[in-house]
Amino acid sequence: MTGISAVTAMTIRGLTVQLGRAPVLHGIDADIPAGGLTALVGPNGSGKSTLLGSFTGAAARRTGQVLIGDDDVLRMRPRERARRIGVLPQEADLAPELTAAELVELGLTATRRRRWAQDACRETRATVDRALRRAGALPLAERMVHTLSGGERQRVLLARALVADPEILVLDEPTNHLDLAHQFDVLDLATSGDHTVIAALHSLDLALQYARHVIVLRDGRVAAAGRPEQVLSERLAREVFRVDGRVVAGRPDARDHFLVSPLR
Repeated sequence: MTGISAVTAMTIRGLTVQLGRAPVLHGIDADIPAGGLTALVGPNGSGKSTLLGSFTGAAARRTGQVLIGDDDVLRMRPRERARRIGVLPQEADLAPELTAAELVELGLTATRRRRWAQDACRETRATVDRALRRAGALPLAERMVHTLSGGERQRVLLARALVADPEILVLDEPTNHLDLAHQFDVLDLATSGDHTVIAALHSLDLALQYARHVIVLRDGRVAAAGRPEQVLSERLAREVFRVDGRVVAGRPDARDHFLVSPLR
């Protein structure tokens, strides 16, 4: 696995988020390295989705800073934030009357003040097709959204997140409800470009295989952060996830695996 980049794509300082009167995130400090995948892992309710939501404007009551360079994401206009951060949400309401290509185009128009003029439609479609191709979804372009399988839908949503060519790609549990083969497909596609990717993952095994950086959340706080081979340990599995866990070396041409089993 390659080393952590010295360049930081996102800097999080003192981030606190409240839902109602209850704080969900408590003074989060973290650095997201540029390039590759940073995995957010933690038990249910640890704050993974809330942290990702704070990057995209979904969390309303926030204090602290989330910086891309010198620009605070928390102070960006929604259109600017949509241009710089692409999002694949955990759950998405998909208009059944749209084709896959039309759905992807929504990710493009969200970054502009108005739709492009009619004479720019050809360029718009080329941009949409390029995003569909990158997500392995170009053959699905004219399919109606309601006819797509779970794996096909995730690829189309990934294309929508990629279409404006954002600096950072945010994926909230992108492998949720997918079979094993499609889990690998989505992560392979998401990490195949030059984007910085931040993804909430339930699987410690996928985090070990795909991430170059891991942030472990517990009770709304950072419990550990660093390279996955250093952070994901038997002790962490027991203390944070309440399972037995261990790293198993893969074949010389394959990645290592993190295996878990119930505590005995």
